[in-house]
Amino acid sequence: MKAMKKLIYLLTLLVIPIFLAGCESKLLVFDPKGPVARSLTDLIVYSIILMLVIVLVVFVLFVYIIWKYRVRKDDADFEPKEEKGNHWLEITWFTIPVIIVIALMIPTAKTIYEVENIPQGYEEEEPLVIHVTSADWKWIFSYPEQDIETVNYINIPADHPIQFKMTSAGTMQSFWVPELGGQKYTMANMQTNLFLVADKPGSFYGRNTSFNGRGYAHMEFEVQAQTKEDFNEWVNDVKTTAMDLTEEKYGEILEPGNLGRMTFNNTHLEWIDHAHGGSEKYIDPELYRITHGDGKHEEDKEETEVQTEESHTEVEEETSDSADTAHSHH
Repeated sequence: MKAMKKLIYLLTLLVIPIFLAGCESKLLVFDPKGPVARSLTDLIVYSIILMLVIVLVVFVLFVYIIWKYRVRKDDADFEPKEEKGNHWLEITWFTIPVIIVIALMIPTAKTIYEVENIPQGYEEEEPLVIHVTSADWKWIFSYPEQDIETVNYINIPADHPIQFKMTSAGTMQSFWVPELGGQKYTMANMQTNLFLVADKPGSFYGRNTSFNGRGYAHMEFEVQAQTKEDFNEWVNDVKTTAMDLTEEKYGEILEPGNLGRMTFNNTHLEWIDHAHGGSEKYIDPELYRITHGDGKHEEDKEETEVQTEESHTEVEEETSDSADTAHSHH
């Protein structure tokens, strides 16, 4: 009876996560919408299957050995013979992990090198270049060919290669659009490259995956893949309706904080490319200063200091008046 209760308990623990998983939407990593994401998803699935096979074999051997060599009542006094090590077993235990590592390493290295270039089938097309500048806590996207700049959203043509040239105006952050590709870091004073393609028009979620301060949770952006006609129409609309980006306005955008979407004509690349330094001209370290305690505590502290100074002044005045009175009596 106790064994049956334990079995039911274990089955319940296994079934609950399955029901809970059904309450969530599909994992974006396993829903690729482009060739780069598809290559990475295939690698993840292959790795999971390989590791599951290994775990299954280990558990089967584990159960078999425990059952075969379990303690029995009739061999309580049994003493096994002394045996020397088996060289073939030692070679086997060494070889198996090496084979597992090779089985994971080869497809991983192949996929990593593959996604560093323009995806297969798009080599003959000239990629659209978009400069990505991460700041605390927003994403800035510059289109040098179209002379357009956006904040916290990107419009791209579908079925066309996009080359992201990425850098950071301050802290290191991570650019990730899970349905289109893997994540890659943005770092100050250097440039990283990422090629992505969206198979079809659609909206894709992107975010920063590297914790970098209090605004990290809201550092998100949208990638809107459009038909080439819609993308060209959007470019023309921006040209006729968006305001010009000034260097002063760009400095305000870089101040630490979360922002909504913005669209501008011209780009900050006219004044600075953070991949080549110069961010200190626009970043004020004092804006990142954090005082200990909340604001109310600081206000109370300042008020207490003012009251203390006033009390000292009153005491000094009373002492002075008393001395003058005593002197006049004399």
